[in-house]
Amino acid sequence: MKRFKHIFHKKCSVIAMVHLDALPGSPLFAGSVENIVSNACKETETYLNNGIDGILVENMHDVPYVQSQHLGPEVTATMCRVCAELRKIIPREKPFGIQVLAGGNREALSVAKACSMNFIRAEGFVFSHIADEGFTDANAGIILRYRRNIQADDVLVFTDIKKKHSSHSITSDWKLPRQLIFFLSDGVILTGATTGDPANATELKLLKDSVQLPVLIGSGVTLANLKDYIHADALIVGSYFKKEGKWNQQLDEKRISDFMKKIDRYDLK
Repeated sequence: MKRFKHIFHKKCSVIAMVHLDALPGSPLFAGSVENIVSNACKETETYLNNGIDGILVENMHDVPYVQSQHLGPEVTATMCRVCAELRKIIPREKPFGIQVLAGGNREALSVAKACSMNFIRAEGFVFSHIADEGFTDANAGIILRYRRNIQADDVLVFTDIKKKHSSHSITSDWKLPRQLIFFLSDGVILTGATTGDPANATELKLLKDSVQLPVLIGSGVTLANLKDYIHADALIVGSYFKKEGKWNQQLDEKRISDFMKKIDRYDLK
């Protein structure tokens, strides 16, 4: 928790998603890396102008996703290019992170190291899941050894407990974990079943009572249900900040502003 609080200073911080346009090599790539960079910078500036606490970059538009072993070097290279540009405009006191879909945790760590970023979001960190891109095996030991090998121990690894867009039948007999401490996560992420779905508020309380780790909410937070998640250590918000609350739309600055005003009132209590 100490490492988390060193970079996140509020009782409940808001991490805003920058969903990159489709990258080279993916079916929806529009042909211009420069446009990807420009759009990411514009979104980041909008967030910063509205008091967002942190930024998380993700290759959300690279549908359909593939497992990490099938990611081409162009994915890591382009995300590194984008994050290097964002690093120039994001104040050093603002936490800055990356996720590489799907399960590209080593790729994310390499970009974070190269661009002086603060954290990654890791899928498939513990246990295993079946998702649309196939079987995702646990990789905590591999990822943390890789982090040590590249001397990136200052990059925090926030880990999804159960991966979104996947079957949880494999882990259905597993209760929310006191044993997470054995996986050396720097923070656990609780999500709904799919993008934009609310997380289970009861599970949030159970996690907060069970582990001495930061607990982040990874999906489904809105202005209307914010009260259910205000006791989390951080909220990762993407879909709600878009027009009509849809992840593939443009940012809606009023939604961002209203949300941040409301959470700032909670944080002052």
